[in-house]
Amino acid sequence: MPITPATIVLQLIAFGVAGAVSLAVGFAWQILRCWDIASGSELQLRLERRTYLISTLVGFALGAESLSLLLFVHTAESLSSQFVGAMCATGVLNANAFGFPTLLLKIAVFFLAALWLLLNRVDNRGYDYPLVRVKYGLLLFIAPLTLMELVSQTSYFLKLEPEVITSCCGSLFSADSQGVAAELAGLPARPTLYLFYGMAGLIAGAGLASWRWPRLGPLFAVSSVLGFGIAIAAIIAFLSLYVYENPNHHCPFCLLKAGYDYVGYALYLPLFMATAAGLGAGAIAPFRRIASLQEVIPREIHRLIWLALVGFGLFYGLGTWLILRSNLILLGS
Repeated sequence: MPITPATIVLQLIAFGVAGAVSLAVGFAWQILRCWDIASGSELQLRLERRTYLISTLVGFALGAESLSLLLFVHTAESLSSQFVGAMCATGVLNANAFGFPTLLLKIAVFFLAALWLLLNRVDNRGYDYPLVRVKYGLLLFIAPLTLMELVSQTSYFLKLEPEVITSCCGSLFSADSQGVAAELAGLPARPTLYLFYGMAGLIAGAGLASWRWPRLGPLFAVSSVLGFGIAIAAIIAFLSLYVYENPNHHCPFCLLKAGYDYVGYALYLPLFMATAAGLGAGAIAPFRRIASLQEVIPREIHRLIWLALVGFGLFYGLGTWLILRSNLILLGS
């Protein structure tokens, strides 16, 4: 196991998040079973006092968890020079069976954590805490994922052996290989490009419609999630080729290297931000008719839609600039 400041911090975050969320699970069950804002019982008063502490603790933990996704990918990239055969984070993540599952778990927890933080923010602005059951119900779903992430990440780091030869990104993200990565790398460039920009139009249309009619928020959430998936597929299928100016190099992780001006961070950060904001706008839209949130939620939806559209705009704008400035002619005339 390579012991570096980054791996130690990642483990501390994982243990802290899993511990904090696990401690909150018992309280969440109490909330789901016993919460009654109209009651003046001793139990209700105790729950109301404790919810401030628990929500603050969980909020800090999930905030740290969201940042750990970026740190995990950066750490995998920084360790690539220590592994034989690894050219980038792909080789490090592929060094044992726990690398990519850990990354996928972190992505899932990132979006769920962002959603929980939003629900908590909105709930705290309602005088009767109308979403308290919703957010603690979601926490019960997040808790096992954080434990799975802790186990997976710990197993991944413990089983990392620099002397073991790992595969490079060229063998994984190749149309001639097997697996999901190879399937994405083998997508035809022209139809994928049309789908990529068609999705941009759908996201913009859904966002503007949801701004005008907040009840359409779930539509914007669905379009944001679909846009995220298509964006990742597009990066692998054709966008990365324009950056590398190599028609056979499909790796989405080499974009994070200094040799390519760290352009991957400039692509992924607004994409993840926009997707989380779009998902959040759709998640809170169904609660807009709750009396204590009738003024809060429309403003929050507008703020989230604005964030999402700006994030997607930055992503698509940068992606288009990377295509136009490239010397690679991929689609011909």
